[in-house]
Amino acid sequence: MSRSSPAVVGDIMIGDGYRVTASTSITALAEGLARHRLPGAPVVDAQDRLIGFISEQDVLGQLLDSAYHCGQPSLVGELMREVVLTVTPDKSIVDLAESMRGERPKVYPVVDDGHVIGLVTRREVLAALLTMRNRC
Repeated sequence: MSRSSPAVVGDIMIGDGYRVTASTSITALAEGLARHRLPGAPVVDAQDRLIGFISEQDVLGQLLDSAYHCGQPSLVGELMREVVLTVTPDKSIVDLAESMRGERPKVYPVVDDGHVIGLVTRREVLAALLTMRNRC
């Protein structure tokens, strides 16, 4: 983060964040989410355009079933959600914090002209709000 208080999502987003394609295996997705410590990931096409989103919650049952029955887990494209809540890099952090309250997603893809340019999680929003508060 910069020395000045962050004001918009672009100031705090994880640039070039973790993303997967519809043909990614659920096992590879779960490994990537664990490695990057993310609750979910955007699903993109070959041009890095957002086509869906998949979360830990979306795949938990599938992994449990495949582990228990020693079966093949599905592909991301079979389980992803196609309706995705996104933010733009110019969205106010305060507005995003308001919309993240309650049952809203813990991670949002940051998109510009339909392309995924990063991710923002509650963790980055909390850190930004603490920075703002400390400058009061």
